Amino acid sequence: MLFLNLVFVLVVPLVFFSVAHSMVVMRRSGVIGKVLGAALGVFLFMSLVAGIFSYGLMSIWNPFGRIDGNAGAEAGGVLGGDVNIGDEIVSAFTVNDFPMLFSREHLLPLIIFAALFGITVALLGNKAATVEKLISEGEAVIIKMVELVMKLAPIGIGCYFADIVGTLGGQIVGDYLEIFLVVCAATAVCYLVFSSLYALYCRIPLGKFWKEMISPSVTAVGTCSSAACMPVNMSAARNLGVSDNIVDGVVPLGTNLHKDGSVVTSVAKVLFALYFFGAAPDGIGPAALVILLAVLESVVVGAIPVGGMTGEILICSVLGLDPSFAAALLVIGTICDIPATLLNATDNLVAPLLVHRLTENSFKNG
Repeated sequence: MLFLNLVFVLVVPLVFFSVAHSMVVMRRSGVIGKVLGAALGVFLFMSLVAGIFSYGLMSIWNPFGRIDGNAGAEAGGVLGGDVNIGDEIVSAFTVNDFPMLFSREHLLPLIIFAALFGITVALLGNKAATVEKLISEGEAVIIKMVELVMKLAPIGIGCYFADIVGTLGGQIVGDYLEIFLVVCAATAVCYLVFSSLYALYCRIPLGKFWKEMISPSVTAVGTCSSAACMPVNMSAARNLGVSDNIVDGVVPLGTNLHKDGSVVTSVAKVLFALYFFGAAPDGIGPAALVILLAVLESVVVGAIPVGGMTGEILICSVLGLDPSFAAALLVIGTICDIPATLLNATDNLVAPLLVHRLTENSFKNG
């Protein structure tokens, strides 16, 4: 619990500073309104495509069916059928008192507040220069603290997982390999097929496109860090003809907000939690909630190696689980880190191409 408590303490400042700084980056990069709207639309569209496809694949190739949900169901915690959905939506996205924002149990309201705070700082410009500097430096400090704490991850997660296996049985271990395989399969389709389709839509020859995809791909696999891929993504996007003002705004923003690989992995995490607690989704409504939660989880996942603990805590918060179960979900995030980072990084090369394609007429007319 020592390791988990250290992580829990860092979650709130990490989410606040990273989201607020993303909003400030837009002003510093000179992203105009149409480009911003197109970028957010592209991020959402690509994430939904990845989420819907991965959910569909995991419905066909189901690595969770053998999980015994009785052990988890006895602990309770997952939202049940008698819950008022409207009340749950309101409570998930808002709080009624300011201090409640700064709790890991209310990450979604914190994200909304941090985004509004960052946008306000950006609109004030020089009047809020000191606050802007505080946000930027605060994010750097918190990320460094997370890196230091995560050095304890092999010991902390290992101890916790050993306790889970001893308490609930080894039946949860055997399914991790199959989860990894289905995540790799979903990632491969998104990486090879969907990326090629996006490139063709942007009227870019596939040979030229995949030549530029090499550097981000190699960097992603070698570093397991989307942030480390940002410079090579910006260079590759310029080589593919994307204008500087789009590259300078969309790529940094996408590094923080747009993580399709994390969406694929998050679908697996949410489904694992639901099956483990005996609440397997059935129907369009539950499927939509799984995909939406996966997209939201991907937003708060840090763009650093093993930066997903905030996302696991978000899943536990929304589903009403004990936050300590986040450690079990982190195992999925850890073993799937390489394919997730690969798709995160390369889709942030595809995103500025799509934004350029959608806004090119605006620049010609302007």
